[in-house]
Amino acid sequence: MKYTFPSILAFICMLSFFSCNEDVPNPALDLGKTIIIPQPLKVESTGSSFQINSGTTVQNLNNIKAVDGFVAQLKKTSGFNLESTKTSNENTISFSLDEASEMGAEGYTLDITDTQINLSAKTEHGIFNGIQTLRQLLPTEFEGEKPENINWYVPSGKISDKPEYAYRGSMLDVARHFFEVKDVKRVIDLIAQYKINTLHLHLTDDQGWRIEIKSWPNLTTHGGSTQVGGEAGGFYTQEQYKDIVAYAATKFITIVPEVDMPGHTNAALASYPELNCDGKATKLYTGTEVGFSTFCTSKEVVYKFIDDVIREISEMTPGPYFHLGGDESHVTEMKDYIPFIERTSAIVNKYGKQVMGWDEIAHAKLPANSTVHYWNKAENAKMGVEQNAKVLISPATKAYLDMQYDSTTRIGLHWAAYVEVDSAYMWEPSELVEGITKENILGVESPLWSETVVNMDDIEYLVFPRLIAHSEIGWTPSKFRNWENFKVRLGKHKDRLEIQNVDYYPSKLVPWAPLTKVEVDNP
Repeated sequence: MKYTFPSILAFICMLSFFSCNEDVPNPALDLGKTIIIPQPLKVESTGSSFQINSGTTVQNLNNIKAVDGFVAQLKKTSGFNLESTKTSNENTISFSLDEASEMGAEGYTLDITDTQINLSAKTEHGIFNGIQTLRQLLPTEFEGEKPENINWYVPSGKISDKPEYAYRGSMLDVARHFFEVKDVKRVIDLIAQYKINTLHLHLTDDQGWRIEIKSWPNLTTHGGSTQVGGEAGGFYTQEQYKDIVAYAATKFITIVPEVDMPGHTNAALASYPELNCDGKATKLYTGTEVGFSTFCTSKEVVYKFIDDVIREISEMTPGPYFHLGGDESHVTEMKDYIPFIERTSAIVNKYGKQVMGWDEIAHAKLPANSTVHYWNKAENAKMGVEQNAKVLISPATKAYLDMQYDSTTRIGLHWAAYVEVDSAYMWEPSELVEGITKENILGVESPLWSETVVNMDDIEYLVFPRLIAHSEIGWTPSKFRNWENFKVRLGKHKDRLEIQNVDYYPSKLVPWAPLTKVEVDNP
């Protein structure tokens, strides 16, 4: 027999002024029916629940910083004090590091009984990922801004979870249109919830140079002054960039900087005429065409410039990768392109970074530990594998977030494909290109190019819900992924998106339904 919670229990709670009497047993909840995205590796339900109430304490055994933010948010929206404790008592939420965990560096174990919640992991990153799951087990009101008089129940059971791929990323193009630091931080906040661990920033292009280089100041004062459409552009000072990198680190997100070259370089060529073969500065560009610009690959000053740029950015970026672009350099002869990529790659390695670049770079001889970023041509990706490079998977027809959902989508492009939510979800990286297996793949990235994207609402509209679909591809083994199941879970995720004011695209393929009731077994 079924009854709808909280219909009966809420009445009891009302009699005690919204604070449930301790004698009322916790309701039976099915952990296996909860909405968790990305889908965990293993979920076992024990058919009861844990109640967070005024007597609940928190045990942070290893002083994990990610726990502090979670507890602060829970205090704010529940109104409970949640005092800290040194011992593991009943009615305790406990967080601990476990060196013996078999869930790997990013995995976690979440064990919930009717008296305790225990979240353990090998690393603090694992704890952070477990917290993202725990957030989704809590009522939607957890994500709000004010205290809520609701019943804070968490279904009991055990979740054992770890990612399928090590690199799970998104990319934001801040060159075509510039986005302020606050917007980048909001992107970080939103994508971190889905266990995305990398944000690739496309910092330079024909339309704008967005990162301060102290040894070449005109890059930003002139090259960063405009954007697509001709409006004023902008750039990040080195302090602002460091702030973004540090903020991302608090969410266990690694920043990957990209300086695209030898093509997509008009902003630099307009700023410093010596980078051009004719020694003349180009005009600033505010259109959207590609492939018309190139560094003069035969001039030594170009490599002095590149050395300075890579050095300054690498000093501010603790992550392992430097993305050198390399795509769509149509006016660079291959006989010039190949030695340019090889020499630039050596500079990247010189400053302690691993080379990453769009799939065209596989034409050159790549150094060890390079990554070919597959976006367009499978044969390029396979050439990278033949050189023992890893492949980062971002097929434009599936992963490009700037593609329109359909012909009626208000912004976006469709040169690669229309990418509806089902198309964004229904593909497997290791089956995309014959000869490229899971062992060759570093991970998955979802790029957002910004030709048509001018503000935060535009970012959210194109990113969500497709990035949520991509997050499950990167995290969850293919045997556990199913579109019919995912679209229902995504539809019930509606409340979480809306309470955070995410301007998501309401795809007609998804049965959007608010998660306002929880069905529980009648004891």
